[in-house]
Amino acid sequence: MNMQYIINELERNASVFSQMLEGVQKEVYAWKPVPERWSLLEIVCHLQDEEREDFRARLKHVLENPDLSLPPIDPPGWVTVRNYAGQDYETMVKKFIDERNESVKWLRSLTNPPLENQHMHSKFGAMSGNLFLSNWLAHDYLHMRQVLKLKFDYLKNSTGESLNYAGEW
Repeated sequence: MNMQYIINELERNASVFSQMLEGVQKEVYAWKPVPERWSLLEIVCHLQDEEREDFRARLKHVLENPDLSLPPIDPPGWVTVRNYAGQDYETMVKKFIDERNESVKWLRSLTNPPLENQHMHSKFGAMSGNLFLSNWLAHDYLHMRQVLKLKFDYLKNSTGESLNYAGEW
C-alpha cells in the first residue's frame, strides 16, 4: 500500500469536499428525499465526527495500542444524540475541513508507522493500520457519491423536470 498516495488523496479530498459543500443554501442542505435518509447537514456532521473520533483516533490507537479495545463509536446514534439536524451547517463544514487538515498534518508527521499492527475486533476480525487508512479514503469516496446523489435528487425534486437529457445516473 502506498501511504503517501492515500495521504495525498485525503488532503485533495478536503478541497473537493469544500467545493461540494461550502455556500450551499439552507433549502438544499436541510432537504431529505425521505425522512430516514440523511440531509447534507447530517452528512457533514457525520464526516466531522468520523474524521476526529473514528478514522484518526482509531488509526492512532492501532499504531500505538493494538492490543487494547478500540475507542467506542456510534455513528448512527450520533445523528440523534448530537442533534445533527440542529447544527449550524457552515460551522460544521468548517469543523470538518479543519479536522481533515489536522488529520493530514498528523499523518504527514508519522515516520515509519507500524501500519501492520492489528487490533482483533469481535465483529470485523483483524483490523490493521493499513485497513483503517485504506477505509478512511474509501469512506471519503462513498460520502462524495452520497453528496452528489443527494444534490442530484434535490435538483430533480425541486425543478420537477426530467433529467434524462443529462444522461443516466
